[in-house]
Amino acid sequence: MEIIHNVIEGLINTSPLEWAGVLLGTCYLIFIAYKNRWGWYFAMASTAVYTYLCYTVGLYIESGLQVFYFVMAIYGWISWNKTTNKDQKIIRWPLKYHVLNIGVSALVTYLLGYLMVTYTDQQNPYLDAFSTVFSLVATYMVTQRVLENWIYWIVIDTALIFLYSSRGMDLTGFHYLVYTIIAIFAFNSWYKMYKAQDN
Repeated sequence: MEIIHNVIEGLINTSPLEWAGVLLGTCYLIFIAYKNRWGWYFAMASTAVYTYLCYTVGLYIESGLQVFYFVMAIYGWISWNKTTNKDQKIIRWPLKYHVLNIGVSALVTYLLGYLMVTYTDQQNPYLDAFSTVFSLVATYMVTQRVLENWIYWIVIDTALIFLYSSRGMDLTGFHYLVYTIIAIFAFNSWYKMYKAQDN
């Protein structure tokens, strides 16, 4: 009961700016899950909000990541506008791409986390480094319509629940729980589209 009480209290005390970021981010994910390019506009707005919010709570790596998300949202919008919805085929990466990505990303995660521990007052440095580094490629995968991006996001979003909750951003932590659930449904949706597109 205490956990539920803390969550409710956290939601009540959430700033209007955080509410805006959550709502915009949710709209982005829903639109992208349905392969609708208008989701990229919501991504731009949401990342602008979270760039500021993350910086104010000492999540410097995450704040920098939001800037990257903003740039990738512009790239995603341009990329998805180059073809009609019918031509926007979902693709799959071979296993060797994932092995390489995970290996390199894990190494970069460790190095970035170590640098943050040594030279900054970064909060949750290794968890923040993990979510940031793996999000870079996962975001690129979304822009390229790679099916497995959703598997990466399920893991990343689960980690972000704990990261944001630990910094007192309870609504955003709950938001990433919703993201995780949406990512599961989005994977199923994209998988069905992938199976149907060549039939």
